[in-house]
Amino acid sequence: MWESLKTAFRIPEIRKKMWWTVFLLAVFRLGSYIVVPGMSSFNLGENNIFNLLDMFSGGALSNMSVFALGVQPYITSSIIMNLLTMVIPSWQELSKEGPEGRRVLARYTKYGTVILGLLQAFAITMSFRGAMVDPTSVTSLLTVVLTMTAGTVFLTWLGEHISERGIGNGVSMLIFAGIVARFVPDAIRTVQSVGQGGIPLFRLLLFLVLTVLIVAFVVIVTQGERKIPVQYAKRVVGRKMYGGQATHMPLRVNQVGVIPVIFASSVLAFPMTIASFFPESGFSRFMQKFFYPGQIVYLVIYAVFIFVFSYFYTAVTFNPVEVADNLKKYGGFIPGIRPGRPTAEYLDKVLTRITTAGALFLTFIALLPYLLGPLTGIRQIGFGGTSLLIAVGVAIDTMKQIEAQLVMRQYEGFLK
Repeated sequence: MWESLKTAFRIPEIRKKMWWTVFLLAVFRLGSYIVVPGMSSFNLGENNIFNLLDMFSGGALSNMSVFALGVQPYITSSIIMNLLTMVIPSWQELSKEGPEGRRVLARYTKYGTVILGLLQAFAITMSFRGAMVDPTSVTSLLTVVLTMTAGTVFLTWLGEHISERGIGNGVSMLIFAGIVARFVPDAIRTVQSVGQGGIPLFRLLLFLVLTVLIVAFVVIVTQGERKIPVQYAKRVVGRKMYGGQATHMPLRVNQVGVIPVIFASSVLAFPMTIASFFPESGFSRFMQKFFYPGQIVYLVIYAVFIFVFSYFYTAVTFNPVEVADNLKKYGGFIPGIRPGRPTAEYLDKVLTRITTAGALFLTFIALLPYLLGPLTGIRQIGFGGTSLLIAVGVAIDTMKQIEAQLVMRQYEGFLK
């Protein structure tokens, strides 16, 4: 990895992309400290339902900055758009029309981002009206809601520019920067508390060992894949012969990434958000007792949702029948499996098995903060399963992009 980074810095074009990425991420971090007019910073508290959003925004929510919503509305809008594209025939046709169709769907996604941003900003503002300078002012309320929504739109634009002119996926890089920004100061405070009546040295060492083992486990599973052998038959086109080569089809163990965790968190946070509007009602007390993060009922439902969403989203994003038809169309087949329907059934069986392993992995990682805290006694550090999974995944994907850029430059130099 370090050799790839050093080589990348020697190439002017890649170095320019990397510095451009650093500059745009610095803009994001700077905006995380600009407080929304009419608001003041506050403490979210431990296990608050908005802690996941605060993690994605790098502490911008607790600072009540203009980037308080982060890119969460855009992520939710993208997930909803992907699901609706599979259901609405006209949108499904747009997705197959190439760049122009995808451009139309991207515009719909941005419209959804604005709508979800307005709703989420209104919910957060109403939940933390005590942080407002003038809680009774309608003008202040509108200012806060519109400013937060504008901040999300700006971050979406920032992410697009990182993807176009920088290195890595822009939205993922913004989330990665937010996670790292929160983790570093929390880690420093944890180390400083050792020997001051806070955390025993033994518990800190245990936490560090477990962290290294878990990171290694996440990397292994994230990189893990099942390689399905594929053979292409020889074809004669004119005077030339094509095909005849053997390759493989990679099916990743974690086919859906962190999307099921985000989806499950959003679904469970919705009733708690509604309950926050009526703090003295019986519904609010019931939600606080059973559905607050960390409660047994909440954790069980959370785990079930992640498991179900893993299967559902895998089924949405990977169609075995379509893949089998494409293989048959281009003369490909899996050795020992007949083309067509038998191939689709085989792929479906293999995908079901590895999805089970991936769903169990995601469930374990998502429940990790609730398991690691009681075991090590360290609760105040910003170390969570979701944040770890995102950070490792983004780091791996970014390094793959850098290496791909290096390989492309090497081929260009060879051809010249």
